[in-house]
Amino acid sequence: MCQHQFRRLTGALFMLMSVWCISPPASASCIGLGCSCSVSATDLAFGIYDPFSASNSDSVGNIEVSCGAFVLGATISYEIRLSTGSSGTYAARTLTSGGSSIAYNLYTDAGRSQVWGDASGSTNSVSDGYLLSLIKNRSEDYSVYGRIPGSQNVPAGSYTDSIVVTVIF
Repeated sequence: MCQHQFRRLTGALFMLMSVWCISPPASASCIGLGCSCSVSATDLAFGIYDPFSASNSDSVGNIEVSCGAFVLGATISYEIRLSTGSSGTYAARTLTSGGSSIAYNLYTDAGRSQVWGDASGSTNSVSDGYLLSLIKNRSEDYSVYGRIPGSQNVPAGSYTDSIVVTVIF
């Protein structure tokens, strides 16, 4: 088991509307057992939003966590948290373009009922773990479900937000 379980690992997940970006990978290591983890995130793009539509605009992104150790039988466990972004709140994250903003949120489930945050208040984080049976990295993928509620009257533009992904292991 990793002796430094509370090291933080961060990477950026960028939320864009009609534009894509690539998030940089980040890594941290756990000295002692040779365990290390890295995190990367794929783009989450909502495409073109129709402010006259009452329908929600949904999208799905991905977070990949890859961990490894030099010791067979090492137990790797971690928690994935997402920041509030530019809004400063999990109640309604916001995508912005100049002085305009549009409400959206990120969820842990396909039904979009569990807000993905830092496990404070009414938000959830994602916890996982596994036993390494081989001396190689193991990667796990986690879907990030995004939703922009319909009927938001906003001007045309490229709306963005930046979310920090934190992996605590």
